[in-house]
Amino acid sequence: MKVGYARVSTRDQDPSLQTDALRQAGCDRIYEDRASGAQRDRPQLREALDYMRQGDVLVVWRLDRLARSMRQLITTVGDLEERGIEFQSLTESIDTTTPGGKLVFHVFGAVAEFERSIMQERTRAGLDAARQRGRTGGRPPALSEEQAGLALTLMLHTDTSVRAIAKQLGVSPATLYRHFPGGRAALRDHAAD
Repeated sequence: MKVGYARVSTRDQDPSLQTDALRQAGCDRIYEDRASGAQRDRPQLREALDYMRQGDVLVVWRLDRLARSMRQLITTVGDLEERGIEFQSLTESIDTTTPGGKLVFHVFGAVAEFERSIMQERTRAGLDAARQRGRTGGRPPALSEEQAGLALTLMLHTDTSVRAIAKQLGVSPATLYRHFPGGRAALRDHAAD
């Protein structure tokens, strides 16, 4: 059985272009979602996938109707394949019911994996180069060494509230507690040791 899936991004959009193409492709049932592709929860897609059985074919008008990214597409079609369900995309002429269609889809998957590896490699190289220049990644510390020293002194030797100290330094109390876990009591216990 061929099962069609159509998706439009907003309630105002009309899915008839997709549904007409899916009917012409021989889909016995068609499920429609009106949701952004970035949205994870697509109830009609979930219902279509739950309905399908081994030997069925999921048909979409275009690849981006099923998945937002190549990675998501590869994962979804891989899950279908494990269940014995084939996949067709009408616009891109991908059809995993044929050997050539499977090859094309696997080439897409290999290209996506290659792109992911290249991006990871570039990121690592960029971070290594930054470290060699003395730079570290991430957000700069919220407290300078001077501010941390002042906060430590005020917390150990005054009864000024943590909230007041944080306000004086221009940070939140949570920032002080991140720098000094356990707060004033832990500092004073440590100082007493």
